[in-house]
Amino acid sequence: MNFLAHLHLAHLAESSLPGNLLADFVRGNPHEHWPAPVADGILMHRRLDVMTDNLPEVQEARPLFRPETRRVAPITLDVIWDHFLARHWQTFSPDITLADFSRFAEQSIAPHLAGTPDSFQALNAVMWRERWFEHYAEPTRLARVLNGMAQRRPRLAALRDSYHDFTAHYDRLEALFFCFYPRLMALARSKTL
Repeated sequence: MNFLAHLHLAHLAESSLPGNLLADFVRGNPHEHWPAPVADGILMHRRLDVMTDNLPEVQEARPLFRPETRRVAPITLDVIWDHFLARHWQTFSPDITLADFSRFAEQSIAPHLAGTPDSFQALNAVMWRERWFEHYAEPTRLARVLNGMAQRRPRLAALRDSYHDFTAHYDRLEALFFCFYPRLMALARSKTL
C-alpha cells in the first residue's frame, strides 16, 4: 500500500492519519518518541505493509513483472494499488469524494507536522499542494511517480521501467486489487489490522 490506501484504511479503522502517513519516515519503537495515537498509527502502517506483502493476490502479481524489474515490483505495486483505489474511489468510498477525503487528510495531518522529520514535512508540502491523490487515478501519472522515485534513489532505477509492466498487465492487476482491497477494508472497519 502507498500513501492513499494507508490513509483510507486508517480512516476506516479510526486510527491516526498522521501516524499512518509518518510510518515510512521513522524507525524503531514509535512509543518511545510519539504520542500513543500516533505511535499506534505507525504500528498499524507497519502491520499493514507486512500483511499486504504476503497476500496471495500480491504474490500472484509479482511474477507479472519482467526479470529486470522484478526486484522493484513490491514498490511499484504499492503505487499501483493507490492508482486503482483512486480510479475506483467512488466504488470503495461512495460517502466522500476523493478531493474531499484528500482535504480531510491534509487537515488531519498538517497540525501535527512540527517535530516530524524534515523529509516528512517536505513530502507533505508537495503532496497536498499538488493534490497527488486526485491525480493518482490517471494511469500516466504513475509514470511520473515511478520516474521521480527512480531519480531520487538511483539504485531503484528499474522503477522507471516497471511502468511498462503496469500497463502490460493492467487488467490483471486491477482484478487482483478488487479481490483483496475489500478484505482489507473489512479488517480496518473491524479494527483488526
